[in-house]
Amino acid sequence: MSPIKINHIVHALDVGGLENGLVNIINNLDPACFSHSIVCLIRSGAIAQRIHRQDVEIRELGLDPSRFKFPIMPLVKIFREIRPDIVHTRAWGAVDAIMAARLAGVPRVIHGEHGRDVADPEGKNRKRNVIRKCLSPMVDRFMTVSDDLQRWLTETVGIAAHKVVRIHNGVDIGKFSGEGREAARRMLGLADANVAIGIVGRLDPVKDHQSLLRAFAAVAQGFPLARLIVVGDGVMRQAIEAQIKELRIGDRVQKLGERQDVADILKALDCFTLTSIAEGISNTILEAMATGLPVVATRVGGNPELVQHGLTGQLVAPGDVGALAQAFENYLYDPELRVRHGRAARERTEKYFSLARMAANYAEFYSSVWAGKSRIAA
Repeated sequence: MSPIKINHIVHALDVGGLENGLVNIINNLDPACFSHSIVCLIRSGAIAQRIHRQDVEIRELGLDPSRFKFPIMPLVKIFREIRPDIVHTRAWGAVDAIMAARLAGVPRVIHGEHGRDVADPEGKNRKRNVIRKCLSPMVDRFMTVSDDLQRWLTETVGIAAHKVVRIHNGVDIGKFSGEGREAARRMLGLADANVAIGIVGRLDPVKDHQSLLRAFAAVAQGFPLARLIVVGDGVMRQAIEAQIKELRIGDRVQKLGERQDVADILKALDCFTLTSIAEGISNTILEAMATGLPVVATRVGGNPELVQHGLTGQLVAPGDVGALAQAFENYLYDPELRVRHGRAARERTEKYFSLARMAANYAEFYSSVWAGKSRIAA
């Protein structure tokens, strides 16, 4: 049998959780069973370099992100040229491709929800939800990366439950591990006595670095050896730099920008944090857990599905600077707690969130959609 041809539609291939998940799917599905192509509505991006397969065609539509576009006919033309078996659109920015796929006669259409942006952090935007509901008859299956998003699609948006499938992301538990910690800490100039808290993610309002910086500034006063490692770049860079200066913590914060060696950076940390006000399912949390780090995260989206409060990390309310500072202090002053929670986090990723498990779930999902089955277990 010929491989099932899947065409993935994304906004762009910049560094991000959605894009990282797509690359992991492409790299880990059996090429004898599945072939892939990608259409970027805006442009490709840095994360495209992580695709290992040489047979993946990437097309760029080149739309202007500052202006509203309705690219139905250009997408119809592309779909008729590619002739995919399945079109898989991802996130709100790609919903136009659903109608285009049907107009082009694509046999199967999947729409994925991976998280929410700062414009609609709770998924309550009426206009967007009405459009999702109106497009639902054109979609064979909706997929989400968290139970939280699955509930939202069925209970808030009103998508039929039998059409929604949840597949958690997976992490490369071989690449992300605690081995090589000493060399990693030397790379970042960390002394043995330093306790390093780190965050990896784009500098975007939805990640709420402001609350993180205020919480870190509060604990750093009583713990001078604490260090904060900030990895990522984005629209909030200048505002974050100004806040670091205002809080007078510049000598304790390392801003590393966008990096390709995240696995090595995580090895140097003692604790990982993610302070988002909204989240789908976080690849960086999974990577930190696989590295053997305790995680302090906000209780939003899929975070509670990854982090077990009091077992592998601690969960706090979004924007609660006081609770965030207390969680940091718990780890700063208790090295045994860091080790215990970090070990449990590693064991949890090995058991539930491996790349092999994720790939098997996606293989079953795509095969079931192509076969037209009414019920898919993922």
